[in-house]
Amino acid sequence: MKSKNRPVLIYDGDCDLCRRWMGRYNHLSGDRVDTISSQEAAHLFPEISPQQFQSSVQLVQPDGAVYEGAEAVCLALAFNSTHRWPLWLYRNIFGVASATEFTYRFIARHREFFSRFTRWRG
Repeated sequence: MKSKNRPVLIYDGDCDLCRRWMGRYNHLSGDRVDTISSQEAAHLFPEISPQQFQSSVQLVQPDGAVYEGAEAVCLALAFNSTHRWPLWLYRNIFGVASATEFTYRFIARHREFFSRFTRWRG
């Protein structure tokens, strides 16, 4: 972790799909959001349960607010000014939040398949 003044996006470091997507995400965010595996972050954020870490990404804001799943991803992307639109859609268009959360949970439950698919696509 680099700075307590930046949000922290926490992912499952044991998950190939999660590691792969964090690499892509880091390219988009630059140094606006820190990323760290849940294995490294668990002792830093005891308020987040192991089950929460296992089920989805967690975004911890500098003020301590915690977001998870698709909302965490949309918030994290919004720190890059060219990627604010997913958060706007998530928060302003009826049905987008529930659809993206459903999709996120589906992919999270089938990580192995989507990891292979992502590897295959390159």
